[in-house]
Order: sequence, then C-alpha cells, then structure tokens
Amino acid sequence: MFNRVLVVEDIEIANYGIIKTLVDNKIVSENSIVHTPYCDKAMAEVAGALKEKNPFDLMITDLSFDRNYRDERIPSGKELIDKVRGIQPKIKIIVYSIEDKAIKVKSLFSKQKINGFVSKDGYDSRELLDAITQVHEGKTYTSSHLSNILDRKNLIELNEFNTKLVKKLASGYSQKEVAQHFKLENITPNSVSIIEKRLEKLKDDFNAKSTTHLIVILKDFGLI
Repeated sequence: MFNRVLVVEDIEIANYGIIKTLVDNKIVSENSIVHTPYCDKAMAEVAGALKEKNPFDLMITDLSFDRNYRDERIPSGKELIDKVRGIQPKIKIIVYSIEDKAIKVKSLFSKQKINGFVSKDGYDSRELLDAITQVHEGKTYTSSHLSNILDRKNLIELNEFNTKLVKKLASGYSQKEVAQHFKLENITPNSVSIIEKRLEKLKDDFNAKSTTHLIVILKDFGLI
C-alpha cells in the first residue's frame, strides 16, 4: 500500500501500536518503517530519504513531544509538518494526537494540509487503519467524533492578517507598535483604529475578556 512510512511518536506504547497496525495489516513491511521520538530527527530522515531518492510516502506524527534534556529546533508536530511540507509537498501526513479540539484540527487541515487526523483516545487500531486506507485512496480522514463538528461553518479560524496581529501582541508589542511594524512590512490594513477593531472582533469571537485572555485561548487551540 505504502512503500516507506515515517512514524514520529515519543510514547513507546503508542509507537508500538502504530507499527503493529502497519505490519499486521500489511500496509508496509517492518523494514520499510522508520520511527523516531524527536522532530529534528524526523526532519533529518525526510531530507535524507529525498537525497537518496527513496522518499517516505506517509508520515504519521503526534503534535506534542516531551523535550526532556534535548534542545530541539523543531519542538512540535505542527512545526514539523510545515517543514516537511516545505521540502516534500506531496507526502501524505496523518496526525495521531490527543490534542483534538475542533478548531485546532480544522486549522491543521486548512493550513498544514494534513491528510488525516486520528484522535489518540486510548488506542484504536481500527480507526488508524481506516485513516491509512482512506488517505492512501486520496481521501481525507477525521476521527468519527470530530467529523460533524468540523463540518460546522461557525468554527472560527484565523486568517493571515489576524494571525500576524495576535503573534505580535503575544510577543509583547502594543497595538501602536504593531501598526508601525505593519507599515514597515507593507501589511495592510495598518492603522491603529483598524487593528483595535480587529482585536475587539477576535475577543468577541473567542469570548475573551482581555487581549491576554485571547492569546491564551488561541495558544490553547494551537492557532498561534
């Protein structure tokens, strides 16, 4: 079904379960599976495989990793996906994670262009197998309990402007300073009044009591 699979998972039992599902269901042979608990190593594996003209055609990754003592340059699965997409745009990617808030998952599909999301709620080998099968067929897959939620049109996502705005605010810039930076970077609109209105709209959309509260909510949802 797949030629080579990269598994990025730092929880040993989950890593074992993924590999067992792949091998037992003849998705790929065991010697065609590479697994690593670190995003930096995963990125190196993808780059090396491309260089050797023996690329991975599927990556299954978690979103959060225990950093322990390691000084990882790529701290999360989300950032790993962005970097992998940058050098191998057509690789199939399935996220297998406990971080299954609907807004975050929808953003992963729309911004990171993932192909599937399986909720790590215990361990459901059948759901993971379904995801792998559908992704191989060129479809997208979402865990069953999320499918109807993701279809709702009232799920709020941040556009590019709002993302840049809240990232600047999260870095400690005032609204006036954000406006000045936007002017220097030729980002429009860049007036203080528009920025204030956008910020108030975002606080209203996410039921945030303050700018700080908004940033906490957006970080919790994985939107910034």
